[in-house]
Amino acid sequence: MGIVHIDLFATLDLVGQAPGGPHEDPEGFPFGGWQAPLSDETTGERVLAGMEGMDALLLGRRTYDIFAAYWPGRDDVIARLFNRIPKYVASRGTPALDWAGSTLLGPDLAGAVEKVRATHEKIHVIGSLNLVQSLLRERLFDRLNLWIHPIVLGVGKKVFDGGAVPSSLELLEPPFTSPKGVLLLRYGLRPGTPGTGDMSD
Repeated sequence: MGIVHIDLFATLDLVGQAPGGPHEDPEGFPFGGWQAPLSDETTGERVLAGMEGMDALLLGRRTYDIFAAYWPGRDDVIARLFNRIPKYVASRGTPALDWAGSTLLGPDLAGAVEKVRATHEKIHVIGSLNLVQSLLRERLFDRLNLWIHPIVLGVGKKVFDGGAVPSSLELLEPPFTSPKGVLLLRYGLRPGTPGTGDMSD
């Protein structure tokens, strides 16, 4: 059974909207592209390392459209990977999926994800904030790779808006910190829900 990895770039106040550029999700959001000033060679190397073994992409419609307009015309390590592997797209509509290797998921998200898991070993969800919130809400993921950037925006769509249910996670490796203060936290989903206690005991 394959493993679903969620890769998210977020701010300290957990805004995950439009990290890559102002064109990604501009409505009512003045900070599109907030990630760019904090990127460096070290984080790039870590991003690439995290993609090792990836054999499928699971994307929301907006992220798919951005990727499909960008990656097919490029020739680098990431482009070759993305262009080669299957792409699965979650959408309520019926988009034309012109990027080679693209498949539209059916309306039953849980069933569709299980079919993807049965076919692939290392499935990555990149960006796709609306889809991510559905996956979090239905616990349809195994790993959460959270890149925390040292800025606070105060506005924008947040990672867990509408997508949080009580869940327990475990840190899978020591945190990585880039020279610019970007923090990578890799978590694995644990069974069950968080326990409670009394700190006065």
